[in-house]
Amino acid sequence: VQLQASGGGLVQAGGSLRLACAASGDISSINVMGWYRQSPGKQRELVATISSVTGTNYGDSVRGRFSISRDNAENTVYLQMNSLKPEDTAVYYCKAEHLYDMGLRTLDYWGQGTLVTVSS
Repeated sequence: VQLQASGGGLVQAGGSLRLACAASGDISSINVMGWYRQSPGKQRELVATISSVTGTNYGDSVRGRFSISRDNAENTVYLQMNSLKPEDTAVYYCKAEHLYDMGLRTLDYWGQGTLVTVSS
């Protein structure tokens, strides 16, 4: 599975951006897709995930401002980011998960990351 993330850039606080993650390869094996982010000096954290079984899930810091969606025809997952804050500045990574062993184990695939910078 290969993941290509795009859509990052510079935006003012209060603005919006939409990230896209295009998946290719053996995408039929993918159960969950999502976005994570990492800013300097911090651990990578969950932003949002989407699954046909469990639906959507959001990190506490973005819930109500960000929205994850999926276009199955285009094999693409989107992250709509609204009301952006300077603390949202980070490299955003796309992730795909293949679950196996009754969902107890995962095989993870990561995209290359796209930088989002929010100015105050």
